[in-house]
Amino acid sequence: MKLHANVFGEGQPFLILHGFLGMGDNWKTFGKKIAEQGFQVHLIDQRNHGKSPHSNDFSYELMSDDLFVYCEMHNLKNINLLGHSMGGKTVMLFAVKYPTLIDHLIVADIGPKYYPLHHQDILDGLSALNFEVLKSRGEVDKELSSYVPDIGVRMFLLKNLYWIDKGVLGLRIHLEALVKNASEIGVELSEDLNYNGKTLFLKGEKSNYITSEDMVRIKRQFPSSEIGEISAAGHWLHAENPTDFLDAVSEFVKK
Repeated sequence: MKLHANVFGEGQPFLILHGFLGMGDNWKTFGKKIAEQGFQVHLIDQRNHGKSPHSNDFSYELMSDDLFVYCEMHNLKNINLLGHSMGGKTVMLFAVKYPTLIDHLIVADIGPKYYPLHHQDILDGLSALNFEVLKSRGEVDKELSSYVPDIGVRMFLLKNLYWIDKGVLGLRIHLEALVKNASEIGVELSEDLNYNGKTLFLKGEKSNYITSEDMVRIKRQFPSSEIGEISAAGHWLHAENPTDFLDAVSEFVKK
């Protein structure tokens, strides 16, 4: 699959993979700051997200292979690779399968363990949107609010809205495939897999995605890893504390 990406900057490749229901553009602010430090940044849309192709098939095996095809197509080697949440799961598996392509690996607020499905309200809300009736962003937001009360999460989801045609709204995500394969999102990285390269796991101080128990497993499967914490941040740590997140990533990739 030929993935869509926004590419800018010059230097060593720095690839960024977004989380579930996101897109590369969510990382534009961070990407520009990293590019200023002498990197060629690739903000990649994973399959069924953003402007990348849609497919009824969806798994981390496929997404890690999509990323490999992307690197082959663009002749990318010695890459810095960052993945957040779902993107973090993708890059962990990619690192196991294609270790020689990576210089530094950064995993943002996700571990290799299994995560139970916890996006059902969001998927129900998105599935309930009727674009034959809803004709503005405000109307969509109002409809979604009964399923997703958190305005910050709704703003994140509404970035997927676009005009398919004049007066006709739609979602960039392939919602049907994501609903059908929702159980794939929490799939674990098999315990018998490991990656020995330079790795940084960053967790949000207010997030429960990585617990002290999880750190034992992380160290076992990623023996050369460091684990850092971003203060005053939850799961969207790059948006909630962008300064500390940028500092931590910058310091790591310069090692």
